[in-house]
Amino acid sequence: MQEYFTSIDITKFNEVDTYTDSSYAKVINAYIQGADFPSLQNIHIAIIGVEEDRKALKNKGCGLAAHVVRKKFYKLFQGNYSTKIVDLGNIKKGNTIDDSYFALTDVLSQLLKKNIVPIIIGGGQDLTYCNYAAYKSLEQTINIVAIDSCFDIGDGEKELNSQSYLSKIILHQPNILFNYSNVGYQTYFVEQNAIELMNKLYFDAHRLGQVRANMENVEPIVRNADVVSFDISSVRQSDAPGNGNASPNGFHGEEACQIARYAGLSDKLSSIGFYEINPSFDTNEQTAHLVAQMIWYFVDGYYNRKKDYPIIDKSEYTKYRVSIKDHNHEIVFYKSNKSDRWWMDVPYPVNHQIKYERHHMIPCSYSDYETACRDEMPDRWWQTYQKLG
Repeated sequence: MQEYFTSIDITKFNEVDTYTDSSYAKVINAYIQGADFPSLQNIHIAIIGVEEDRKALKNKGCGLAAHVVRKKFYKLFQGNYSTKIVDLGNIKKGNTIDDSYFALTDVLSQLLKKNIVPIIIGGGQDLTYCNYAAYKSLEQTINIVAIDSCFDIGDGEKELNSQSYLSKIILHQPNILFNYSNVGYQTYFVEQNAIELMNKLYFDAHRLGQVRANMENVEPIVRNADVVSFDISSVRQSDAPGNGNASPNGFHGEEACQIARYAGLSDKLSSIGFYEINPSFDTNEQTAHLVAQMIWYFVDGYYNRKKDYPIIDKSEYTKYRVSIKDHNHEIVFYKSNKSDRWWMDVPYPVNHQIKYERHHMIPCSYSDYETACRDEMPDRWWQTYQKLG
């Protein structure tokens, strides 16, 4: 694995003198110049920088993000827990873009097999495709949640780029994508036929205004993800100016941190990427500082996981049965006694049991339970039922 990486030149961090013994600079085992490549034994989280930005449309220069984000993250203090994190350095930009894609996919695949959670600092969001491809070796279907102002479907007939990676994932064979969720799309950036395609595929998309009106509803969406792909252009320009596609509207910085913590808290989530951060557009390194704090919140969430999924011992949950539609359907809910989080049980054909066994118990919220009690089918339940069938 070491052959893919370049070491970190920490002497170029102009804040190195401010690092204390409890800051992440001293806590993380990093691949710095002159040091050995970090051991992965007993490691929980691995930070990976990626210098590849050749397919980041209108945002060249985002391949330099990892250095600046890392500088800001290293000065933050770890929480009240003992972290086991390595920083593997930056994956070199290959002679061709396919070389970069291969290297990242291989590294992520190796980490996932070791149950190590990768934190990817890109680079363009096209790297999400590499993150997806890394799961092929695990032979399981997965869910992707993208925090993004648009869907990045693009033209599937053209080559992969930061605004078409989703179509490449959808068309990829064998297909291991069970569900895709978009959080925070802005309607004026999305063609109507793209919204129709999302509906046909039973994917779910959540408009920025709806999400911001109740941020707690983001938690069950993110809790259902194996992969989270965070495009920094989903954050408003005043909070994150370091992006060639920045927009006046978007999530506030504290909301982005809240979403990152939800991702960390998810027992199911096994990788996350932060993309499209461009130092050349950044004002006073503000965006890099925000992403560093988002990573801090992700790590904080990870070390506060409740470990109440998958549901194995039913005695640790309160079970609710709700009959709807003149008792023709029954929805079974489970509420964790440990975390107060909710799940819905969605039935599926016996012949699909092995393929979809990870997806029939879906995270939900108390509002979904209230919807069922009003004799209405929760959208989340219905979409999953359609895919399982």
